[in-house]
Amino acid sequence: MKIIDVICSAGRTGFYFDDQRAIKAGAVSDGAAYIGEPKTAGFTSVRQPGESISVMLVLEDGQIAFGDCAAVQYSGCGGRDPLFLAKDFIPIIDKYIKPQLVGREADNFRRLAADLEAITVEGKRLHTAIRYGMTQALLDAVAKSTHRMMYEVVADEYGCTVEDRPLDVFTQSGDDRYTNSDKMIIKGAQILPHALINNVKTKLGEHGEKLLEYVGWLRDRVLKLRTSEDYNPIFHIDVYGTIGAAFGNDNYQAMADYMAKLEEAAKPFHLRIEGPMDVEDREKQMLALKAITKELDDRGINVEIVADEWCNTLEDIKYFADNKAGHMVQIKTPDLGGINNTIEAVLYCKAKGIGAYQGGTCNETDRSAQVCVHCAMATRPDQILAKPGMGVDEGYMIVYNEMQRILAYEKAKKARA
Repeated sequence: MKIIDVICSAGRTGFYFDDQRAIKAGAVSDGAAYIGEPKTAGFTSVRQPGESISVMLVLEDGQIAFGDCAAVQYSGCGGRDPLFLAKDFIPIIDKYIKPQLVGREADNFRRLAADLEAITVEGKRLHTAIRYGMTQALLDAVAKSTHRMMYEVVADEYGCTVEDRPLDVFTQSGDDRYTNSDKMIIKGAQILPHALINNVKTKLGEHGEKLLEYVGWLRDRVLKLRTSEDYNPIFHIDVYGTIGAAFGNDNYQAMADYMAKLEEAAKPFHLRIEGPMDVEDREKQMLALKAITKELDDRGINVEIVADEWCNTLEDIKYFADNKAGHMVQIKTPDLGGINNTIEAVLYCKAKGIGAYQGGTCNETDRSAQVCVHCAMATRPDQILAKPGMGVDEGYMIVYNEMQRILAYEKAKKARA
């Protein structure tokens, strides 16, 4: 089944592009906006609308395969590709990618994805967002041309065994960390709340007191609202390097002391801390995460560290996993480029015995989230992110419902066999 056309449309994402450097430097939130001067190249304001490019691959029998190009909320920092604007990149797809795909057989995802990833423009690889969306569309094209679901293509080509049980879903609150936590608890999210602790003064507290208070509140809220004692969610909090900023990026003992307090405040629920420090360098970040992980383990502090910043590509993820730089690695799907890299990253982490968190960003689309669920249902990461958006309900619905469709289809398929 040949690809006969490639069509692009500009779109919006489920959230925004935020200038992380400006926010860390003190840009002040004002309603849904931020007041301050942008500090990252390409930004015209600290917060601006998230953009996507929807890619449609037309097959020769008239079927259309879909994928969405999207980049993370905090684009242009932490070692990532620059800000992704549709007007800048649709011409790139039309000029350099469309001629490479038209006439190709949609018969093998791994081969098509590898060829797509190999395309360069003026000696540079394609933007991660382009590779992300194009490979989604290629996976869908192979699935449609071979009369399979996308997860079946992944399982078949990567040697995975599909299981008849759901994955744990991680929900993120954005700044509305109180009301949105209630939504998560009511819906029974297995992992919560993310919490967006991205400023020392206003969210962590100069001595960590604000986050400590919040964790205690969250514990009490779960105990109050849960309808069954069997509901024991994991607390996963992203602190965007603020613990290191408050206590010292290399003061592992002080950071561990503080995380021991957080562990106690969270009991009886298990705690994960994502991005405890950000040292603005890949090698130094790996070493810092390796050191804090060892400090916690040596002292028997039962808090898991999740690697995020500066762990962006498949190569980064392998490097951090090999060095045990964290108990879990976030596989931030848009940052890896092609979703073939996400698939390989999950499988690599599992083989190395390190937690695999198939994440992403609030700044994605419904389509990219659905395709990611198919990849996850084949590869079985430890948790997947509810996305896009920060409103909880919408992202959770999209991911949960796609997962349930796959489970129902797999059950019916086995019943027919």
